[in-house]
Order: sequence, then structure tokens, then C-alpha cells
Amino acid sequence: MRLCRIRLVTELAKRNMTSQALARITGVSKATISSVKNGRSCSPDTAAKIANALNMSIGDLKEKGDLHHATE
Repeated sequence: MRLCRIRLVTELAKRNMTSQALARITGVSKATISSVKNGRSCSPDTAAKIANALNMSIGDLKEKGDLHHATE
């Protein structure tokens, strides 16, 4: 599943949150957070952890046109 990197970066900026802080909160590696921020796909579980950490739904962060569906 791909998250919209622009929305993700925007949300991190709004919260003044670094990738390192997001990694710490989610329990996801900083390398994975960096990959997602650079437009690479991630597992639905990782997407859910990121969305939860930002108090958002996966649908709010998911890249339009992504054919993978996650349970929210």
C-alpha cells in the first residue's frame, strides 16, 4: 500500500514531528518511515500504525489509485 508522501510530510510538518519521532511512536524503523516518505509502498500494518500515530484514518493518508484495501 502506498501512502501519499505529500500528505504524510504535510501532517508531520503540521505537528512539528520528525521522522525519528514518528518511528519511535509507531515502533516502525526510521528507515521504513523514510521509505514511505519517499513514496515507497508499505504493509497495511505499517500504514495503520502511521495513521494511528497521526490520529488519522488510513484513507486520509492513502495515495489515490492504490488498489490495496486495508481494514480501518
